Parts: sequence; C-alpha cells; structure tokens
Amino acid sequence: MNGLGIERLCVFGMPPVEMVPLAADLGCIGVGIALTPMRRFNPHHYPDWSLREDAGLRREMIAVMRDRGVRITLLEGFGIAPGRDVRDYAHDLDLLCELGGERINLVSVEPDMQRTIEGFATMAAMAAERGLQVSTEIGPGPINGLEAALRLLREIAAPNLSLLIDTMHYFRFGGTIEALAALAPGTIGYVQLCDVPLVSPFASYMDEALHERMVPGEGELPLAELAALVPEDVVVSLEVPRRALAEQGVEPMARVRPCVEAARALLRDVRGGKTA
Repeated sequence: MNGLGIERLCVFGMPPVEMVPLAADLGCIGVGIALTPMRRFNPHHYPDWSLREDAGLRREMIAVMRDRGVRITLLEGFGIAPGRDVRDYAHDLDLLCELGGERINLVSVEPDMQRTIEGFATMAAMAAERGLQVSTEIGPGPINGLEAALRLLREIAAPNLSLLIDTMHYFRFGGTIEALAALAPGTIGYVQLCDVPLVSPFASYMDEALHERMVPGEGELPLAELAALVPEDVVVSLEVPRRALAEQGVEPMARVRPCVEAARALLRDVRGGKTA
C-alpha cells in the first residue's frame, strides 16, 4: 500500500505547520519540506520562517504532525558542491531527527564524479548514525542518468542509500520503463510524482521544474507503467507546482487536490484498490 505525500513545490513557500493539515485533509501521510522556504515565487505572501532557527516552530510542527497523523517523509536542502564540506550538514540531520523525519534528498552539483561519490559516502554514513535514509534523484549535474545513479549506489553500497524517482527528471533524462523493471529490489526509495510533456515547451528547464508541472495523467509520461513497478512500501509524493493557477489566485487546496486524486486513482488501478 503506497502512502501519498505532498512536496513543498506544490505550495510555494507555505509554512510547514500549514502544510501538515493540508496533507491530512487530503488523506496524505506525509510532507516533503525543507528547513527554510524557497523564495523564488510567493504568490500568497507567506511570512518568512525557519525550522532551523526557530525552536518554537519546531515544537509546533511536532505537535501538529502528532495531532494530524502526518510525518516528514523527505527533507530537501542537502547538496554536494565544490568547496562545501558535507559534514557541516550534521546539525540539519539532527534537526530532522528531532522532527521525527526519516529521509533526506541529497543532490550534487560537484562536476567531479569521484568527489560526488565521496560526499555521498560521508553523508550516508552520517545519516546511518542517526537512523536516517538518503535518496538521490536524476537531474542536471553529475547524476544525469540512471547509469550514473546506479554507479553511485554500487560504489557506496550503503544500505540506507537509494534512488529517488522524480518522474519529470527520470524520463526527461532518458530513463525508460524497461530500465526501471530491471532494477534490483530496494533500489527505489522514494517517488516524486508529476506529469509533463515528453518535450518541454519551456525555454528554461528549471523554470518548468520549479514552477509548472502537470497533474498526473494530463501529460505524456508513462506513469501507469511506472506505478506498477514501485514497491508498495515506497512513498509516492506529489510534486506538481502550478504557478499559472497560483497567479490566478487559486488557493493551495484547490491546486493540490486534483493531483492527489489523480495519483490515488492511478495507484488504485495498478494496486487493485489498495492505496493510502
């Protein structure tokens, strides 16, 4: 039974204590957040917030998650880059443990693959000490295809390291259903679900990725085939920013609900009625 989640890109800077009831009201079990907001686009004029700096906000977050039965399924904001010491992330990992979270998304913009591998190995070890999982996604940078991602996983061979399938990135960077079907059990740790055209109509890839994706089933990705291959214990989280609707004044619930309903229908079709 796949639990459903909602990722932070869906809600454009919404404070996490507001994301939790939104997810709960939609029947979702988790939220994918960061410790601070992204400020590229803030159509609802949310105030600034920081789970890193504000202990009171962390206590409020813990309380609302407990009350609504929602957990942090993914924490974003971890990256490997030239000149960055990943050991500096120790405090953020500790905060995720305080918040009861379970997994981080780690990406790399370090052009040297060997240094990327070393950074991932260090982060996987730090996370393992805290009982946390680490996933990484295919996208711009050195992990720009399934082959590179699998090399990373093979060379590190850490039990808590897995692949995050962002459906936009995976298929746009050459991924296939056949390659997913050939993956060893346990390779996929998390899914971020959206739809897009196979060929982008946007001038900027990242503008599309951060601001305007499509409800599952409204684009051209083979999502049903993918969903059939995702293990039932893996969280499937909606990552569907819809900027055009937000600019028209459409509230987050109205933007996110169709995404959740489409994901639930998709999973129901491939799971024989078993979704959460």
